[in-house]
Amino acid sequence: MSSKSPARFSAGDFMLLVVAAFWGATYLVVKDLGNAGSIGGMMAIRFVIAAVGLWIYWLYKRDKFQKQEWFMGIAFGLSQTVVLNLEAWSVHITSATNGGLIIALAIITVPILESAWRKNWLPYKFFIATSVAVIGLALLIMGNGFVQPNIGDLFMFIAMVLRTFHFVILGRLTQGKSYSPVNLTTVMVSTSGMIMLLLNPVEAVNTALNYNAGNWTSMLFLSLLCTSFAFIGMNWAVKHTSASRASLLLGTEPVWATILAVSVGGELIGFVGALGAVLVIGATYWGQAIESKHRLK
Repeated sequence: MSSKSPARFSAGDFMLLVVAAFWGATYLVVKDLGNAGSIGGMMAIRFVIAAVGLWIYWLYKRDKFQKQEWFMGIAFGLSQTVVLNLEAWSVHITSATNGGLIIALAIITVPILESAWRKNWLPYKFFIATSVAVIGLALLIMGNGFVQPNIGDLFMFIAMVLRTFHFVILGRLTQGKSYSPVNLTTVMVSTSGMIMLLLNPVEAVNTALNYNAGNWTSMLFLSLLCTSFAFIGMNWAVKHTSASRASLLLGTEPVWATILAVSVGGELIGFVGALGAVLVIGATYWGQAIESKHRLK
């Protein structure tokens, strides 16, 4: 096979799917922890522990920080905090279906923005694939039912727009550069953790006091694997691929969430939901193959 042959499935793709699987697992974990304390307190604890874990790992790696890593880490940590808080507030006001479908639009908006920025548009078939993926996501989660549009939907729409710019700019600034994904992630997560703790200090303490041993086990899983490891994996993968490809693969997150809800939570998916999952998986495979071929031309 020639060096220009498109790699249908790379190490970066595998990492993005692993990240999507961990993020899919957060649905059940966050639901469980949310019942034991406040959402704001839980988010603060999550990111503080994640930051501590990242700094311990950094002491092992000891990669020297570049000035740009500090600047970008703080900037992207701020935008990440805004997006996460908008999403958290949104889900308390609107339905999971409304919010999930709005945030899923990033599967389409990311490649549009990236193509416009690069002045190199992806083939129309890629956008057909992303549209099919969004339709599949709609079928997958529509069982929760829609609610009348409200301010929560506006919060989620703003979060989706900010996430699109966050993702594309992060990819453009790190691709081809020597930035360390560990260093960048450590600063990003530390920035988010400090802000969330300062915003919710009392809630964080009260929530921590309410946690039992099982809650703390879930929190460690959420913090270290679904946050520290997942963000390092995402930043590394985005650096080695395109934002469009990454957003498509990360868009499988609801599929993983559904698989876990069925296998662990005992929930039923039904024919329509199963059809949606198949559409998402098929569209993702088709879309990433189109993107590979186009990028390696």
